[in-house]
Amino acid sequence: MFIQTEETPNPLTLKYSPGRIVMEQGTLTITSTEGAWRSPLAEALFHVAGVSEVFFGQDFISVTKTLEQDWDLLKPQVLGSIMEYFMENDTVIVRQDKNDETQEEEESSEIIKEIKELIEARIRPAVAQDGGDITFEHFTDGIVYLKMHGACSGCPSSSVTLKNGVENMLRHYVPEVQEVKAL
Repeated sequence: MFIQTEETPNPLTLKYSPGRIVMEQGTLTITSTEGAWRSPLAEALFHVAGVSEVFFGQDFISVTKTLEQDWDLLKPQVLGSIMEYFMENDTVIVRQDKNDETQEEEESSEIIKEIKELIEARIRPAVAQDGGDITFEHFTDGIVYLKMHGACSGCPSSSVTLKNGVENMLRHYVPEVQEVKAL
């Protein structure tokens, strides 16, 4: 099995592409050992000392390290954990909490539908190339609130991407949008 490893704009995050589907639906961010119970792969990755966040995209995994750790030591351990997992499993297994409530968000307006469509069609694919994801949280008083995941979370260039890329595009296509903010 060959797993491609790529640097991302965030020096603390590497993107691992196993050449197969990682998540059949959606994405998943895990930011602590306590949250790793949701996925056996996340549990294995958090056993590697220095891993601070794991993000599962459709066909990649972004792993973020702590400042103290060196990628030269961490990278082979992470790679080994991912390879071992995919030798036995086809995709990432996500365990659901019995208390999780799945609620369908009601579309409150055409503006929100437009914003979400632009994010899905144009923004998320571009962000995924860098090992991250961006999701819509809400729209209030002309401000679109987005959440950055994976390599984009904490990336030094994410604020530039948000303002120069995402905000400009949304303002161009949806005149009601005045500003974009990250949560």
